[in-house]
Amino acid sequence: MRTIYILCVLLTFLYTATWGQTQSSSATITIITGKGKTTVIADGNNGLAVHVSAKDLQKFKESGYVRYSQFGARGDGKTDDIMAIAATHALANQEGLAVKADEEATYYISGKDMTAVVQTDTDFGKAAFIIDDREVENRSTHVFMVSSKLEAFKLEGVSKLKKNQKKINVSLPGTCLISVTDDNVKRYIRYGPNQNNGASQTDIFIADKDGNVDMDAPIIWDFKNITTINALPLDNNTLTIKGGKFTTIANQAESKYTYYSRGLAIRRSNVLVEGIEHRVTGEGEHGAPYGGFINVSECAYVTVKNAVLTGHKIYQTIGAAGVPVSMGTYDISLSRALNVTFIGGSQTNDINDNSYWGLMGSNYCKNLILDACVFSRFDAHMGVANATIRNSTLGHQGINAIGSGTFTVENSTINGRSLINLRSDYGSTWQGEVVIRNCVFVPAGGRPVSASLIGGSNSGQHNFGYTCYMPERIVIESLHIDDSNHPEGYEGPAIFANFNPKLTDSSYTEAFPYIRTKEVVLRNVTTESGKPLRMSDNLFMFNNVRVNAE
Repeated sequence: MRTIYILCVLLTFLYTATWGQTQSSSATITIITGKGKTTVIADGNNGLAVHVSAKDLQKFKESGYVRYSQFGARGDGKTDDIMAIAATHALANQEGLAVKADEEATYYISGKDMTAVVQTDTDFGKAAFIIDDREVENRSTHVFMVSSKLEAFKLEGVSKLKKNQKKINVSLPGTCLISVTDDNVKRYIRYGPNQNNGASQTDIFIADKDGNVDMDAPIIWDFKNITTINALPLDNNTLTIKGGKFTTIANQAESKYTYYSRGLAIRRSNVLVEGIEHRVTGEGEHGAPYGGFINVSECAYVTVKNAVLTGHKIYQTIGAAGVPVSMGTYDISLSRALNVTFIGGSQTNDINDNSYWGLMGSNYCKNLILDACVFSRFDAHMGVANATIRNSTLGHQGINAIGSGTFTVENSTINGRSLINLRSDYGSTWQGEVVIRNCVFVPAGGRPVSASLIGGSNSGQHNFGYTCYMPERIVIESLHIDDSNHPEGYEGPAIFANFNPKLTDSSYTEAFPYIRTKEVVLRNVTTESGKPLRMSDNLFMFNNVRVNAE
């Protein structure tokens, strides 16, 4: 018997976002090859001892892939297969082999504290996976973790950064994802029932080997002091994950902010996920929220095509302000990620059923795209730099965002209370431009409301950790507003909601001034009610906005 390799997979991952903090499991997988049968044995220390038959290994290399059944997975929907799945991927990662699920198999995955690390192409095919979250050893353990074989390193020689800086004076081994934090500055100081003291200033961007910053995803803050700065080389090849029908048996935990992260985590750049399906069953009268079945963080260039996902039931708890709040719970979570695209996505439940939370949440992202998706919500909590929604339909939670750059909505139908809601808990700020083209807006999904296109609020009395802006310029071209079902006394849709009902004359003082929109361009805006578009219920607040109507 000859020891070829000992693979110590230390999967320590810290994810901080508005919905909480998660950390994956740590597991050691020891792979030994030689004579005898291929077997997988738990080593008693949350690890695995994998013996691979030399004869089997040769067959694996000749075929170019391995299957879960070759490492003992039963696929009967009852036997716990997580150890066999993790072992299969460990061997595949070591040998550079693809992984294929067995056709028509149903893999049962218990709550064991173990993650399957994916570093090679994986085809889940038509196989089913049952993720049982009723008894979980570690709610922060992802079932699958897509990771890079490249290692991050501390970036030396950079002590300061400027907003929109075009180059950093370093040499890199290749194009890298740069992550930077200043713990001395707090941003996103949240207001309202889920109030908090903010988060350390952070940014993520791409630089090439000469230090040139990708200006499609620019640096958005000045960093006078840098607490940490790390670089992760980008993988040049695309890792592909296909198929798979996943069902989560929902947790039955107490309804509080103890987020479960039990799905597919992506921590590698250049990844394509295609044809994955996720459903949820077993939701009862109480349960803890989820931090995303698809959970993307610390990476760039991720595309998810033709995914079928599921909104989670809404549970309530007591928020930081001591009052009841509905907990956000997600099937898609994005954090500190660049250039993430969803194409052809849909969800299993009604996008206008408000008993289910909106499908998506994100933080610290840049260049997000939804294309041909039917989702209950698009959301950017702690900022997005540039976002595009096209050829899509969004349901009852609509578009919720703060951030900067250009927000484009085109060829889409929006069913939220506002066409775009600028999140008031983060100051209703968008520093840049909003462009809306060829869209249909159905206020509140057709319920009788007084419609407004741009929603939000800001009293000017709260310090969010940054100056708050309304979009400097708003361009609306070919928009139809289906306001046929409207309340009595309806005066027609407004461009702006009443962002501050107390700001009715010049005697009101904003301790933290809210910078208003300069120009609105309107071309071919029509209403089902026949009532004309008006400025706002608060004319004083918007009396200096220039409207260019055609």
